[in-house]
Amino acid sequence: MPYIRRGPDGSIESLHRHDHGGMEFLPEGHSDLMAFVGHNMQTNSEFGRLDADFVRVIEDVIDTLIVKNIINITDLPGEAQAKLFARKSFRERVSRNSLRLFSDTQFGTVIDDTNFSDL
Repeated sequence: MPYIRRGPDGSIESLHRHDHGGMEFLPEGHSDLMAFVGHNMQTNSEFGRLDADFVRVIEDVIDTLIVKNIINITDLPGEAQAKLFARKSFRERVSRNSLRLFSDTQFGTVIDDTNFSDL
C-alpha cells in the first residue's frame, strides 16, 4: 500500500491496498498521497500553532486560578504539576519577558504573585 489511480488531469481519483492493474505505487508520505487523504502540511502546521497557543491559554488560566486561590498547585496531579513546572522553567529560560510565577525559595518552588496587580 498505497496504490493509486490517477484521473485524466493527473490528480488521484482512488486509493487501494493492492494493484488492480494499471495503478501507480506511491510511497507513504508522498505529497500527492498526503494531499488526497487531507494531510496538508500547511494545515497541520497551522493546527500545531493553534494548539501551542491554546496550551498557553490553558496554562495562563491555571496560573490565574492559583493566584486567586481558587485552586492550589497541590490540587493538581503530580504529573500535571511536573509538566507545569517544566513548561514554566523552559519559558523563563527562553523568554526573559515571560511572567515569573514560580520562584525558587529555601522551601522549594512557590508561586510568585508579585507580577500581578490586585486580581
